[in-house]
Amino acid sequence: MASPLRRPLLAGNWKMNLTLAQSVELAKLVAGGANSASGEVAVFVPATAITVVGEVLKGTPVRLGAQNGYFEASGAYTGEISMGQIKDAGCSMVLIGHSERRKLFGDTDEWINKKLGAALKAGLTPVVCVGETLEERESQKTWRVLETQIAGGLKGFAPADLSKVVIAYEPVWAIGTGKTASPAQAQEAHLFIRAQLAKLHGDGFAAGTRILYGGSVTAENVDSLMAQADVDGALVGGASLKKDFLRIMGYQIA
Repeated sequence: MASPLRRPLLAGNWKMNLTLAQSVELAKLVAGGANSASGEVAVFVPATAITVVGEVLKGTPVRLGAQNGYFEASGAYTGEISMGQIKDAGCSMVLIGHSERRKLFGDTDEWINKKLGAALKAGLTPVVCVGETLEERESQKTWRVLETQIAGGLKGFAPADLSKVVIAYEPVWAIGTGKTASPAQAQEAHLFIRAQLAKLHGDGFAAGTRILYGGSVTAENVDSLMAQADVDGALVGGASLKKDFLRIMGYQIA
């Protein structure tokens, strides 16, 4: 069970799914269950749906997030959306460096670091994603990959700058595959990440930083994952598009 210093966060990442009407319907479902959730709730929605979902979530405890943002404030960057625009549209959070952004769109640790700075400047809560591929895990490179991604992503910031930052551990091999890291594997990785945060900014910073698990989280496995000492929440993909997400939001630890 996570430390009382860290409020659990159950976050749904809708990815590139749903029409506006479907987004509104799902947002109403999530908002309806938020008061009985076991922690803080957030949804990361497609850019096209930010304003309509924001209207549904007004006055509810559910936080609204974007799935990506660019590090420049404005300019000739066709197709990109700045962190300031995301904030202006009604978001309070943003995903940075999701494994799909790293793998499919070439987001580097340097870009993630710049995006982090822009998100903090805009007053957003950044969720910085890290994680290894199956090849990296099988070749015993998991710890090196996590150490590099954390150091590169958070480089140049003081602990006070990073007080709002959330980390999400996403083993790439467990995203959309139906494979899930076992509770023990998740705990081992989260403990390692927390040790890296302590190395960067001290034990107090590490103890107060939330680390989410992302990778085929379901209504069936959320209880055992959330029972781990260093798992402070979940970043949920496919299951966040279904009624199952209500059960994930209301996870129970025996």
